[in-house]
Amino acid sequence: MTGNIAIAKGALGNVPPVSLAFWRWFVVFLLVAPFVFREIYKKREHIVEELPQLFFLGFSGYAICGAFPYISGLTTTVTNMGIIYALSPILIVVLSYVFFNQKLKIIQLLGILISFYGVSFVIFKGSIFNLLNLNFTLGDLWILGAAISWAFFSIYLINWKSKFSIFSRFALMSFFASMILLPFFLLEHFYFMPTTFDYNFIFFVILASIFPGIVAFIMYTKLQQMIGASLAGLTVYLMPIYGAIYGIILFNEKIYIYNFYGAGLVLLGIFLANKKYSN
Repeated sequence: MTGNIAIAKGALGNVPPVSLAFWRWFVVFLLVAPFVFREIYKKREHIVEELPQLFFLGFSGYAICGAFPYISGLTTTVTNMGIIYALSPILIVVLSYVFFNQKLKIIQLLGILISFYGVSFVIFKGSIFNLLNLNFTLGDLWILGAAISWAFFSIYLINWKSKFSIFSRFALMSFFASMILLPFFLLEHFYFMPTTFDYNFIFFVILASIFPGIVAFIMYTKLQQMIGASLAGLTVYLMPIYGAIYGIILFNEKIYIYNFYGAGLVLLGIFLANKKYSN
């Protein structure tokens, strides 16, 4: 995900955000489909059966989490995006409690509160006056929306069983995501920010499709198989760090003291909220 938010910033001025999200997932589908077509065709009757689930997962995990970070990159920094998106595991814990009655311990509740405070610290730039006046960068809210959507995607992806293999499901969700984004891409293209189909367009679409799309999915899936989902999920701890590195090296961003405090609080909160895994 951190690579994806760096691409979101790098594509700024070259490819409009919704266009990049639509073409990214459509290209992912085209690249993956030939490898899973036989299975999907063989189990085609299950597509109708699982249609609501596939639509919701494609919408929450790929359409929103594809478009929102790119829109966020228009007005906020890669550093902020990395810190705020790292809130996802906390939101997964909260939603699991709300929708699946997962019990929470006091230490987990403390972790949730600390993480939310850390994100608020970043959004309002460590200033009580910004909080009281609701003075914030709109891009921070877009990436927060993506984090919330990813949490919904994650809990239902785990709890909804499927007749399809993980890679076939990946292809189907990519297809539904691109179809969901299509009308918004057309609206953006004809009325707001037209897409120029040039070298930059091809470069960023291929980059977003291959690396934070297919390669990241395969690597994360393999990591889950090797060390388990719980430990693999802890890679989110690296997001604020990589976000800051990308921001400084690639985009000459400045790191402020509220970034350090906010990132530290978020990571502490994630540690406490997931402490049950080590019990």
